Amino acid sequence: LRFDEQVRVVLFKSQVKGVFCAGADLKERAKMDDAEVGEFVRRLRNLMDEIAALPVPTIAAIDGYALGGGLELALACDLRVAASSAKMGLIETTRGLLPGAGGTQRLPRCVGIGLAKELIFTGRQIDGEQAASMGLVNHSVLQNSEGDAAYQRALTLAKEILPQAPFAVKMGKLAINKGMEVDIASGMAIEGMCYAQNIPTRDRQEGMAAFREKRPPQFTGK
Repeated sequence: LRFDEQVRVVLFKSQVKGVFCAGADLKERAKMDDAEVGEFVRRLRNLMDEIAALPVPTIAAIDGYALGGGLELALACDLRVAASSAKMGLIETTRGLLPGAGGTQRLPRCVGIGLAKELIFTGRQIDGEQAASMGLVNHSVLQNSEGDAAYQRALTLAKEILPQAPFAVKMGKLAINKGMEVDIASGMAIEGMCYAQNIPTRDRQEGMAAFREKRPPQFTGK
């Protein structure tokens, strides 16, 4: 996906009705020794980092339970859409664990330190509406009879992104992600570097021409 120039947006959805991702199989985990558990979680954390590092926008469509590593998967995405009836939570402390695939880092960056600590310390599960009110998800929608309301809303969101200049969107994502890791002055420098890379693109020239000619732009990603 990272190297496929045709890919513009990536959606994560489940094929299982009522479940986005229920997290680790604790029965399987119980059969592992300490070293195997450590390696399993390390590989899982690396996977989440790979998802977060995808250059194109990513959207999680949460149509059911997103618990533990399942919510960490959604947090690794840029945007999240949830059914109002969906259940989300970093429930690891209820099982004698703590989030190990990015949850302790991505949740506070998403909802703030205080709320993140409360959710992680208590292992509380929240629904889609609560998640939207605290900024954990971008949109909460009523579930439909097919059980894919969040996916349909995520698809609509993806279609809003698709017409925009691909390279500019990628640079915007890079500037935001890298800028969030540093102080604002350094972040401004990062934005400047990303902007400089966008200046010579054909898409920028096409955007300006389309504006002058009062027509929709035809972006190519070049």
